[in-house]
Amino acid sequence: MSKIRLGVNIDHVATVRNARGENYPSPLRAALFVQKSGADSVTIHLREDRRHINDSDLKQIKSKLKIPLNLEIAATDEMLKIALKRKPPFICIVPEKRQEITTEGGLNLNFKKNSLKKIINKLKKNKSRISLFVEPNLNDIKESKNLNADCVEIHTGKFCNLININKNYENELKKIKAAVKLGNKLGLEVHAGHGLTYKSAKILAKISGIKEFNIGHFLIGESIFVGLNKTIKNFRKIIK
Repeated sequence: MSKIRLGVNIDHVATVRNARGENYPSPLRAALFVQKSGADSVTIHLREDRRHINDSDLKQIKSKLKIPLNLEIAATDEMLKIALKRKPPFICIVPEKRQEITTEGGLNLNFKKNSLKKIINKLKKNKSRISLFVEPNLNDIKESKNLNADCVEIHTGKFCNLININKNYENELKKIKAAVKLGNKLGLEVHAGHGLTYKSAKILAKISGIKEFNIGHFLIGESIFVGLNKTIKNFRKIIK
């Protein structure tokens, strides 16, 4: 049985840096520390408004990191050009709205479908593994396969929010389980991400077929109190 991979999103190290307009804390230093602490990949989201990670961060991290870099981008011409130039080994295409605080849901795969497929094919020819950030919806899983994606990352935000407020999450869990099962059946690698904490990751780790967890906000927040190394090791134990 293959090991479940842990990807660590370091966007909010850049958020803290940008709050004061300084050059610290360094996202590059964070990426290298995450690597040293046993993560399998580092995730960064280069947003159109550059609210946290910026182009210089991407360049530096890509050049220094030894484990795979997972670049989250919107499906735009600007981001396509950047991704083709930087050639990150992993790319996750995500929806993006300027006014949102964080990503609010999965991609609308029926919006500009032909354009999205062209972007995916160009990125795959450039030797990047392509994942689509989608809702735990069977139609979206099928469409991801039709669009020639390599992977789907299931948006776990609603599930995690229900856990956080002590509401019944069984219906959302059933949706995630069904999406994982179908994704595996279709030959897609299935990942999970968004809003994950120790508690929600522990529940989802029991689902057979999830190959990768991508965790950021909670992990960076928890590391303020116990350190990145310990937080990463805690998540490693939970998802093994």
